Amino acid sequence: MEKTKPIKRHIALQPLSRQHHFGLLFSWKLRKGFHKNIETERLQKYAKWFFKHEIEPHFKDEEKYLFPIMEPDNPLIDRALKEHRRIKRLFNNTKNPERSLHQLEEELDAHIRFEERVLFNEIQKVATEEQLKKVEEIHDGLEKSPDYHDPFWE
Repeated sequence: MEKTKPIKRHIALQPLSRQHHFGLLFSWKLRKGFHKNIETERLQKYAKWFFKHEIEPHFKDEEKYLFPIMEPDNPLIDRALKEHRRIKRLFNNTKNPERSLHQLEEELDAHIRFEERVLFNEIQKVATEEQLKKVEEIHDGLEKSPDYHDPFWE
């Protein structure tokens, strides 16, 4: 089996990549919760908390500071924005919460992998040092979110 080389991420994008890591952990925690038959309501509460503390600010930063680095109407940015809208809807869907959480777990995972493996690489290729410096500045002093109070996945 061919080993994939680790992606060399520009220092300015590393905080966003770390946040992606937390998103992948979120998906893993949901999977663990489903496997352990944790009540949907507990999983929903965690998802609501995660959206407020992690996803919402992360998406805002990407959309405001990172995505504009690419040319307007870039198909990769269009895809990322569509996925952001879809993921937000899944986080906020209360009609069929169990189904939404299952979809969310899968779609967030796939979205993060797309951004890390494809989109961020393309942004790194075209970004100027000035643009990357601006992205880096917005993450200076970024506070870590508090730990979630109900570790159902343990």
